Amino acid sequence: ESITMAYNTFHGVETRILRIFNTYGPRMRLNDGRVIPAFIGQAIRGEDLTVFGDGNQTRSFCYVDDQVEGIWRLLHSDYHLPVNIGNPDEITIKDFAEEIIKLTGTNQKIIYKGLPKDDPLQRQPDISKAKSILGWEPKIGRAEGMKITYDYFKSLSAEELAKEEHKDFTKFIY
Repeated sequence: ESITMAYNTFHGVETRILRIFNTYGPRMRLNDGRVIPAFIGQAIRGEDLTVFGDGNQTRSFCYVDDQVEGIWRLLHSDYHLPVNIGNPDEITIKDFAEEIIKLTGTNQKIIYKGLPKDDPLQRQPDISKAKSILGWEPKIGRAEGMKITYDYFKSLSAEELAKEEHKDFTKFIY
């Protein structure tokens, strides 16, 4: 952000700065370490869902179509200061794990492991600039977006899912 602002200020280069928050949707990789594909992958494979810490840390998830719309609007604006593009609908990781179990129709348990040292306790974007400057806010709710995402993962072949079984899911990025 500092370099981008410097080029904007000192060189007159047209710039945009956006801050992206936890994007999800179809075509995610099951082994990328993020919580959504990790939980869905564990549920599909019949494994218990792993939550780090007590599960009270929060996250906000923005469906990819909404994210792209926000980015497009920022790129077509003349606003050069930072703008948060994400979904402020916040949920605890524990509650999210329970949503995944309900969505997948499985009966996995939630197991708890130690919280990684640098794991933030809250991640929720303030999108007031995006609303006022870009006229943007997310439109796809978590329930709808997660159903689309889960249906994508369910459509993967057994061979694609098997590749993921040997991955190390002990270090998730929430």
